[in-house]
Amino acid sequence: MNRRSFLGGIGVATAWPYTGQAQQQAKPVIGWLGSTIPLAEHTGPFLEGLRDAGFVDNNFTIHYRWAEGHYDRLPAFAAEFVQQRVDLIAAITTVSAVAARDATNSIPTVFLVGADPVAMKLVAGMNRPGGNRTGATLITHVLDAKRIELLRELVPAAKSIGVILNPNSASAQSNQADVQNAAHSLDLQTVIVNVAGSGDLEPAFAELSAKRVDALLVGADSLLHSFNRSIVELAERYRIPAAYEWREHAQIGGLISYGTNIAAIIRQLGGYGGRILKGAKPNDLPVVGPTKYELTVNLKTAKALGLTVPPTLLARADEVIE
Repeated sequence: MNRRSFLGGIGVATAWPYTGQAQQQAKPVIGWLGSTIPLAEHTGPFLEGLRDAGFVDNNFTIHYRWAEGHYDRLPAFAAEFVQQRVDLIAAITTVSAVAARDATNSIPTVFLVGADPVAMKLVAGMNRPGGNRTGATLITHVLDAKRIELLRELVPAAKSIGVILNPNSASAQSNQADVQNAAHSLDLQTVIVNVAGSGDLEPAFAELSAKRVDALLVGADSLLHSFNRSIVELAERYRIPAAYEWREHAQIGGLISYGTNIAAIIRQLGGYGGRILKGAKPNDLPVVGPTKYELTVNLKTAKALGLTVPPTLLARADEVIE
């Protein structure tokens, strides 16, 4: 089954997994504003959170919209949800949250962002959001400095590090500056390559290989995450030690990951959504952040790259894949 038939494709209203059943009474309608391709690892935990809040079986509907990396589609999708008067908008990326913010100040919205939601004017404050929006921040980009340090531990002789970034990210410029400053503090040269679509992956890795980078940092970005298998496979093919943000990357063959448990956060957002649909106000639901960071090391990949993982690093790992 292809991903379009799985989640309804771009711009097609779905009620996955609740399709094919007649609506006999009014149900809450959720508008899912997705900036990437359909990702079950995002929708699945959200649905679990809704179930935790008591929304089970056939008592709600979700309309999915997926921009597939074409962020210019998001404002129209958000405007469509406003016109439809959905009961809740779920914006599970930073650019989706911005689109929802610009579209409505009245429809309740739960968001997941990788930056400061107060600075982005999504909320007035973390504890008292002060409007129609609440959600979670992953604080992903600020962890890039730590990921670079981990790469330096794994490849102590490294002189240069490649960095894959999405130039269309809402925080692209600040993210690049942070990465370059972190690398400079460790006397590492940086080679920045931009990936705005799947067609950019092969040229990006060819450039990294030609410039003989010693290691690779894959930027914390939802679009790049949607290409995770391709990026992991290319890193393996070009034999470049790489660090990622989510443990899912290491579980499919990536060398190392350091970040938050995104499934747990999104499940909590689903719970927030369920509470709002039952009458709670977003202003009464504090914006949440990560409480724990997970370090995952793939020993099998390290061995294939000829790397020796320091015992001190293994001792700090939450998960070691052998």
